[in-house]
Amino acid sequence: MIKLVKVCKSFNGQKVLDNLDLEIEAQKITVIIGQSGGGKSVLLKHIIGLIKPDSGQIFVDGTDIVKLNDRMLNEVRKKFSMLFQDAALFDSMTVGENVAFPLKEHTRLSKKEIEEIVEAKLLQVGLTNVTHKMPSELSGGMRKRVGLARAIVLNPQIILFDEPTTGLDPLMSDAIDQLILKTQYDTRSTCVIISHDIASAFKIAHNIAMLYHGKIIQSGTPAELRSSNISIIKKFIEGTSA
Repeated sequence: MIKLVKVCKSFNGQKVLDNLDLEIEAQKITVIIGQSGGGKSVLLKHIIGLIKPDSGQIFVDGTDIVKLNDRMLNEVRKKFSMLFQDAALFDSMTVGENVAFPLKEHTRLSKKEIEEIVEAKLLQVGLTNVTHKMPSELSGGMRKRVGLARAIVLNPQIILFDEPTTGLDPLMSDAIDQLILKTQYDTRSTCVIISHDIASAFKIAHNIAMLYHGKIIQSGTPAELRSSNISIIKKFIEGTSA
């Protein structure tokens, strides 16, 4: 579904992505792990076309998005949705209005049709009777669920997650992990998750890629990463200092 070839990106002379190669399998969950500040968010923004590389190719469903103009890129972006670290809900809108927002922007559905879809998507993420609530009335975990409901409301092919369990306690982190697994299974979407939560990564990933010094130093199944002979990967997984 997604393939990055020799992607390079520097900011103010500092190389963040260095001839990076990565293949992301369709209809699977791929978790990209790595140190904080190591370029994971920059990589995610390249995948959705928010940042263009200095060089290299980024293929989404066979199309090199680096070559596209803004109009063509926006068409490709319709395949995507993104769940931000803090859920990025509109504080001035109710939960229902937040989830309905993409439908109002991108479809011509009736008010009743939109309301029915919103209720269905909220139910899909385990929420009921919350459409009238404001984001400020919700817990952190509930906001993440609302953010996910909004992310899947247009049935995207690809869902990007930016540190989905950051700031949550272990029980809520596990609940979000289970929700991601269920959502991917239900929607058959391609999920790309950036995380430094090792326990979460090994719990939900079909594939894991380790980003280190601007390169993917290994990519494979959780079992393959666990048995890696690469020192930095072993230390990162074990939580010992490099």
